[in-house]
Amino acid sequence: MRRMWEDFIYPLLVGLALIVLVHAQDQSGFISIDCGLPKNSSYIEPTSGISYISDATFIDTGVSKSLSPESRPRHQQQLWFVRSFPQGTRNCYRINITRGTKYLIRASFLYENYDGQNELPKFDLHLGANLWDTVKVTNASRNISSEIIHIPSMDHVQPPIKHTGTKMMFMTDLWVPNVYNRDWTNLSASVTTDSLRQNDYQPPAVVMSTAATPVDPSAPMVIFWEPDDTTSQYYVFMHFAELEVLAENETRAFNVSLNDKYWFGPLVPDYLSLTSIFSPTALSGGQYQFSLSMTENSTLPPIINAIEIYKVKDFSQSETDQGDVDAITKVKTTYGVARNWQGDPCAPIAYLWDGLNCSYDGNDPPRITYLDLSSSGLAGEIAPHISKLTMLQYLDLSNNSLAGPLPEFLSSLQSLRILKLDNNNFTGSVPSELIERSKNGSLSLSVVKNPILCASSSCKNKNNNIVVPIVASVVGFFILLFTAAAIFWILKKRNSNAVRASMESNNPNGTSLESKKRQYTYSDLVQITNKFGRILGKGGFGTVYHGYIDDTQVAVKMLSPSSAQGYQQFQAEVKLLMRVHHRNLTSLIGY
Repeated sequence: MRRMWEDFIYPLLVGLALIVLVHAQDQSGFISIDCGLPKNSSYIEPTSGISYISDATFIDTGVSKSLSPESRPRHQQQLWFVRSFPQGTRNCYRINITRGTKYLIRASFLYENYDGQNELPKFDLHLGANLWDTVKVTNASRNISSEIIHIPSMDHVQPPIKHTGTKMMFMTDLWVPNVYNRDWTNLSASVTTDSLRQNDYQPPAVVMSTAATPVDPSAPMVIFWEPDDTTSQYYVFMHFAELEVLAENETRAFNVSLNDKYWFGPLVPDYLSLTSIFSPTALSGGQYQFSLSMTENSTLPPIINAIEIYKVKDFSQSETDQGDVDAITKVKTTYGVARNWQGDPCAPIAYLWDGLNCSYDGNDPPRITYLDLSSSGLAGEIAPHISKLTMLQYLDLSNNSLAGPLPEFLSSLQSLRILKLDNNNFTGSVPSELIERSKNGSLSLSVVKNPILCASSSCKNKNNNIVVPIVASVVGFFILLFTAAAIFWILKKRNSNAVRASMESNNPNGTSLESKKRQYTYSDLVQITNKFGRILGKGGFGTVYHGYIDDTQVAVKMLSPSSAQGYQQFQAEVKLLMRVHHRNLTSLIGY
């Protein structure tokens, strides 16, 4: 809610209720909120049967307080907790509703010296951008309620409170004084919702179960009312229902006059059937005197069951465009903006959000045209919701920690004239359309102190010039690598064929080495030597390992790539062992 305090007095709210009027007789359509109730709490008030929930999900400011244990028994449960707003000039609830639907909104306030200061508060209650009521506490132990019937133009309502020096009540307490020393007497009957035949106004059955009538049946019933605000306009509704079963020779008929002028009549209320009359046009003037007088043929005095007086509120200040409200609210949530961003962003103009400016065109909804979030500790990328602020002319996001590429939607903000993005960590390049608009003078663009952001239209060409050599180098490297591998494979194959041919030429029997002895693969040697686990010694050609073939111990000599002798000498030794057999020489099994 939007609030200020007077002489350091904290405004407070103890209850808030929204009622869809078509469901006013039951709990359906109600939103009953206990302000200050701990989060995730709810209960059913035992005396009224109304279900209440915590206000924690509807507001993010204020502090929860509670009445003293001594004062609680004097009040219903929904008044035990209080939400106080010691900080901020604007504190608002946000409650989602259905636009175009008629709601009865009721706010309740109870001080009860919850803060121990013994200072009675005074503050203004707003609904969206317009003044609803002024709350002035004159009795700390008295519950004050303000009601308004409202058809919202938005899909939410935001009841804000602020301090004011004026005293303008929206709806005063209605009571019937003892006028001109006339005594009134009460009529009552057992009336239930089912037994009462209602009309479109549907006053509660409990209200219609009693009626007032003058003690002197020959005298008119006079109701005198003088409002606090004599400059405002009012609508008056009167409700009648006969509560007595009349005899055949009894009739009750009367006329209603306003300030000694005929207003309605004759009225003949039916038994337990509702009849309502109202002023077709708003009444204005300082004093109102309603007189209910018997007709000549009536045998019974007039009665009245209920009277309602509504003050006309001039909600001439339009609320901010719904699309702009949704967009800026999401920006607030995305960045966690900790400013006075409460209530309507643009209205009333005296409570414009910090860093915003708006355009005002008659009765059209205000539009956000200016957004300054510089030096606000923002991080992450530019919020996409900014793209929905289609009338934005000035956007300043400088001196933050924003990063990532500049989004293309900045180019779609056709009304944008000034864009400040200095001193951030943006990457990539500035969208070409922004650069073009900057060149032709339709946009003032500032992107300095973004170290890795390219602000030139040649960035794309430069990038292409860089990419081509890199791609060519990589492709050339792989071609060279493939060529070298192919040459190595060919040379290796040639050497292998040459060795094989040399060995065959030196074999007197004309048989090859492979045909004389068994061949082993490298994996065979790994298995034979148990992963080369035991070394027998080292020679000129390399290391000799111990191993087993089946159950026979063998020695495995491995040619080392770093051998000073080489492959030819190693093959010569193998050939020698194949030809020479002696008991002092180790037999060659294979290679």
